[in-house]
Amino acid sequence: MADDLVFLIDVDNTLLDNDRVQHDLRAYLEQQFGVEGRDRYWDIYTARFAELGYADYLGAVQQFRLGALNDPKMLRLGEWLMAYPFADRLYPQALQVIRHLSQWGKVVVLSDGDAVFQPRKVQRSGLWDAVDGRVLIYVHKETMLAEIEQSYPARRYVMIDDKVRILAAMKQGWSERLTTVFPRQGHYAFAPDVASFTTPDATIERIGELLDHDLPAIAGTQQETPT
Repeated sequence: MADDLVFLIDVDNTLLDNDRVQHDLRAYLEQQFGVEGRDRYWDIYTARFAELGYADYLGAVQQFRLGALNDPKMLRLGEWLMAYPFADRLYPQALQVIRHLSQWGKVVVLSDGDAVFQPRKVQRSGLWDAVDGRVLIYVHKETMLAEIEQSYPARRYVMIDDKVRILAAMKQGWSERLTTVFPRQGHYAFAPDVASFTTPDATIERIGELLDHDLPAIAGTQQETPT
């Protein structure tokens, strides 16, 4: 049976400060491989992102290694990424927001990414357990509406994401069944093209603001707010 309401919530720069993660990675790369090595890795990462459509940190490590096969520090880079303390990079009140939303419907983590590093990030951050394993990770989540609906059928959805492009695409697919919430966090939220997309249904400055919002009212459901 379909739920009345399902909350879909992004990870990077929505629940977790991924800009800070990238800053730490750049600092580690510079420390271990110098400015030239840092920039070479980031050029590889950027090119793979453009080719694949998602962040492929580990694939970039593999390609980066080919330029310095005899450097023993290369063998620690992947370990640094996989052991990164993602729980320390959750935005303030991120886990409380998940518990808050759970009063009114299922909360599902919906993210883009690869099949190894992104699930690791969700697990080590504590988000996997926070949503009881309800995690979906796709290459382009905005193109997977039928698959999302098959996994978590609902009469209405709320999508919370820092990328207005994603929100607009999903709104086009689900129309009035979807309420879009835009947390203005991270560099994508301030990109030059933000104004060119459909205005989200609700905009907040930080994820913790959702603790003060009546989510059923925003979503247009008829459920009463729990007391």
